[in-house]
Formats: sequence, structure tokens, C-alpha cells
Amino acid sequence: MDPATPAPSNRLMLDIESYVTAPLRWDGKDWAYIGGALAVVAASHHYDSDVRTHFNKGSSAPLGSTNSKDLQDALPAAAAFAGTWLYANLIDDSDGRREAWAMLEAAGLSSTTAFVLKFAAGRKRPDETTDPNRWGASGASFPSVHAAAAAAIGTVLAESGNDEYRWLRRVLGYGLASATGYERLKHNAHWLSDTVAGAALGAATAHFVMNRRYHTNADSALMLLPVEGGVMLSYSIPLR
Repeated sequence: MDPATPAPSNRLMLDIESYVTAPLRWDGKDWAYIGGALAVVAASHHYDSDVRTHFNKGSSAPLGSTNSKDLQDALPAAAAFAGTWLYANLIDDSDGRREAWAMLEAAGLSSTTAFVLKFAAGRKRPDETTDPNRWGASGASFPSVHAAAAAAIGTVLAESGNDEYRWLRRVLGYGLASATGYERLKHNAHWLSDTVAGAALGAATAHFVMNRRYHTNADSALMLLPVEGGVMLSYSIPLR
């Protein structure tokens, strides 16, 4: 190991310190990203009740007995990380191990942040109430930890490695994040805005980790695009 390279444990602590203090170093572009993400979350909040009604087949009553299938919905993201780690070790690929570590770190940082935010928000889950505005009520709905972790792992999968299979990586990575968010809605575990906020947090954290690990500076953006009958959330990053 290069004497100038910090040990893994020390590097992790440096990453955590940098992550926690990141808002102190945000520039105009960073604040624009945060503002855009908040605008998208606010817009998705408008459709919270409609989405809940859709997945509950028109029922307006709380479904307190709903099985939210937390473990089942976490398995795809866990499998993506485990598969990356195992394959990297199987072929003795240091880049693959670094990618797996980036997945783990991004998922850990975003999940921890999501846990802090959800208990601060105190929002009731859709299987506890039909009112999406039950904030500060000792709930644990906003944001979705599953969506944050899946978006973190999926974004690292999508944007790491070389460009030879970039299209496949992006299909798998962003597909994983989207499918996890969809399943959380389907299982009545979260409101739409919970999953959107979690996904934004996970994607942003993944880019933070990759910038620290790979020193990339790709510009990315969240956009809210009008479409017939509603709006569409779009996440874009320039192709390399």
C-alpha cells in the first residue's frame, strides 16, 4: 500500500466526516441540485393519495395488517452487492472489489441518513393512515430506506466500471432502484414521495462516494417533466 494512501478504516472515517460536513462546501450547482430534488419530492407528494389508492384497488381504509415485505424488497439490492463482491473475488479483480466497497459505503451512508430523517419527520406509513400529511406523528415512513439503499447500490452499478457494457449496467442499476421503489409502493409500505426522496438521497450519496473513490466530476440532474395526465421524474447524467 502507498504510504500516502490511508488505511481502509481511516479512509472510511474521512469519507464519513466529509459526507456529514458536505453542506458546508456546497456551491451553487449543489444547492441547485438540492432545490431540484426538493421540488420533485414536493411534486410527487401531490400524488401520494392517488398512488396509494391505485395500489390498494380503490380502498380508502388503512391497511394495518398489510405485510410490507421488508426483507423481500431488500433482497435485490443485497444480491447486487453480494454478486459484485463475490465475482470480483472470484476473478481477483481489484476494481470490482472497489466497486463493491463503494456500493456498501453508499448504501450505508444513505441508509443512516434516511433513518435520521425518517424519525425526525415522524410520518405515518400508508398502512397506518389514509392521510399523507400525518407528519410528526411518531411514524417512520419518510424517506424510504429501501429506496435509498437500492438507488445507492444501483447508481454505483450503473456508473462504475468501463463503458463497454455501460448500457447494460444502467439498465440493471437504475432498473434495480426503480423496481425497489415500485415494490415499496405496491406493498403499501411507503408513500410515493417517500420513495422519490429515498431515491434522490441514494443517488446523490452514490455520486459522493464515487467522486471520492474515482475522482469523477460528472454533472447529474433531477428534472420534473410535464407529460400528458401528470408529470415524469427524470434523472440524467452525461454519457462518458
